[in-house]
Amino acid sequence: MANEEDDPVVQEIDVYLAKSLAEKLYLFQYPVRPASMPYDDIPHLAARIKPKQQKVELEMAIDTLNPNYCRSKGEQIALNVDGSCADETSTYSSKLMDKQTFCSSQTTSNTSRYAAALYRQGELHLTPLHGILQLRPSFSYLDKADAKHREREAANEAGDSSQDEADEDVKQVTVRFSRPESEQARQRRVQSYEFLQKKQAEEPWVHLHYFGLRDSRSEHERQYLLCQPSGAENTELVKSPSEYLTMLMPPSQEEEKDKPVAPSNVLSMAQLRTLPLADQIRILMKNVKVMPFANLMSLLGPSIDSVAVLRGVQKVAMLVQGNWVVKSDILYPKESSSPHSGVPAEVLCRGRDFVMWKFTQSRWVVRKEVATVTKLCAEDVKDFLEHMAVVRINKGWEFLLPCDSEFVRKHPDVVQRQHMLWTGIQAKLEKVYNLVKETVPKKPAGPSGPAGLVSGDQRVQVAKSRAQQNHTLLERELQWRKEQVRAATVLPGVRVKEEPLSEEGEEEEGPMDTSPSGGLHSRLANGLPAGRAAGEDSFNGHPPPGCASTPVARELRAFVEATFQRQFVLTLSELKRLFNLHLASLPPGHTLFSGISDRMLQDTVLAAGCKQILVPFPPQTAACPEEQKVFALWESGDTSDQHRQVLLEIFSKNYRVRRNMIQSRLTQECGEDLSKQELDKVLKDCCVSYGGMWYLKGTVQS
Repeated sequence: MANEEDDPVVQEIDVYLAKSLAEKLYLFQYPVRPASMPYDDIPHLAARIKPKQQKVELEMAIDTLNPNYCRSKGEQIALNVDGSCADETSTYSSKLMDKQTFCSSQTTSNTSRYAAALYRQGELHLTPLHGILQLRPSFSYLDKADAKHREREAANEAGDSSQDEADEDVKQVTVRFSRPESEQARQRRVQSYEFLQKKQAEEPWVHLHYFGLRDSRSEHERQYLLCQPSGAENTELVKSPSEYLTMLMPPSQEEEKDKPVAPSNVLSMAQLRTLPLADQIRILMKNVKVMPFANLMSLLGPSIDSVAVLRGVQKVAMLVQGNWVVKSDILYPKESSSPHSGVPAEVLCRGRDFVMWKFTQSRWVVRKEVATVTKLCAEDVKDFLEHMAVVRINKGWEFLLPCDSEFVRKHPDVVQRQHMLWTGIQAKLEKVYNLVKETVPKKPAGPSGPAGLVSGDQRVQVAKSRAQQNHTLLERELQWRKEQVRAATVLPGVRVKEEPLSEEGEEEEGPMDTSPSGGLHSRLANGLPAGRAAGEDSFNGHPPPGCASTPVARELRAFVEATFQRQFVLTLSELKRLFNLHLASLPPGHTLFSGISDRMLQDTVLAAGCKQILVPFPPQTAACPEEQKVFALWESGDTSDQHRQVLLEIFSKNYRVRRNMIQSRLTQECGEDLSKQELDKVLKDCCVSYGGMWYLKGTVQS
């Protein structure tokens, strides 16, 4: 406050904004000269401008009579540039360097904060600048002198050779035609420095008239620097002090066109951190392709929540040996194709998924095996492997990073969900590539790492969880057996057929393998005992005893009902695949992760109003037991229930049927002719067509 009192306001000056020359006023900055020799006293011989580039050239006379001017040097320069013969094209017609060219360059692209001020009669008039140009001496005459020198040397050499050599023999000339330019080559050519320089050189010069400081025309134009009086008040300056300062000195904003364009494979971390977190993760994974979670966190910064990163990375990457590998559809979008073979993106994604899945089984992959299975060219397969592996001589391709057992230990729920996703991907790959079951290892190396890395606490936790699961299963089995005895007592004429508990049957009681360390193939018998499947319908339409009231049973029942409302016919194999995908979409700690046995899944299917269809598969079928167990929704509540039931009865006696037979049987059973639309709807709900025959969904064997 004391300083302000010592510095009182002595005068207030009115400020005016002049706009007459706002879009035309440029500031020229000349090289420094002594005050005794101002530029205005030097004759300006010529001036020209390129408006688009805002480039100006001025020709100014050199005082050759000045005692500081070296006449011999001036004559030598003129001789080097123009030669001994002077004509209209000569740069220096007086055979003396008597002029100099100044060329401009922009000092800044943002001139909105600069203005020219004129103080007159206690008023300050401001005019915004349209551009600021620095004038520097141009030495293009030296380039012209070098060109003249090379021409003279070439002429001398040509003259000497013509005297010594006789007439030249006729030589054969090869004519080559240039190939058509591709779109990518054209874009590269347009963006090249040489092309831009050529475009700038093609812009024509606009010649200007120079008027000196004391010229009457200059004095007339200088009046436009004053704000023209008008009847209305200049409302642009009737603002608060802060608004006025903001308008006079706006925040600096670099124009987008002036920002350096980085190559497509260069990632700016400064620009990256301005994007949303999901985009940051996507860009990082797309560029790096394989990364441990710890490295991803270090790149994103310490202030980022690890839970949000973990949620985001699962959308763009898959877990392989504890490390995150970018998903195939991120690298190969739908509309893209292979640059080597031209195959569509869908085929490339499927082949790369196969390579990723192989690395979940082992640290080593052989390229020849991948090429044999995927039927892709060697270049595409090599691209897949280079994304995530390194070649070892005489060994094959080894996964790029070591197994991240620390991440596996800290995030078992994420590992489990990723395992469910890999189970679904494997089922799809087996169907597409016709993989032999024996080639699929029962216990993959997977992201769980070597067995030697499992700690004692982990083993205790696994043992406790298995004991709890076994206890629940034993109680469920006991309740089921009691219900069988009760049913036999109430209905003495009904005999429940039981199978002896074989080794396969014992495995059937176990929970479905949903742990990260389990195999991708369930080793269970997967299904009801033959007596229950082929015998009476005492359980069809009724919940399994003792489990309908538990939260797990309710969640499982809801999933089964929703699934069969969308797909009326499903094999056990397809149902398990859909269930695994459903598990992978659930949050960690969900009740369905407690362990669902194959028997419990099938009991729930039957309790949801479905029936097992005993399709008579041919003896030489390649379908596994899970694919031979077919379940269908018996009643859905719509008008097509009767038609679907007749159709399902047909397939309980026939593996494949012709369309005309289905139509005649439906007409016979329903007592009316079905329209083409009604028949197509029933067939679409339950069947697929292959080779002119109709099969139940999931039962066709190509």
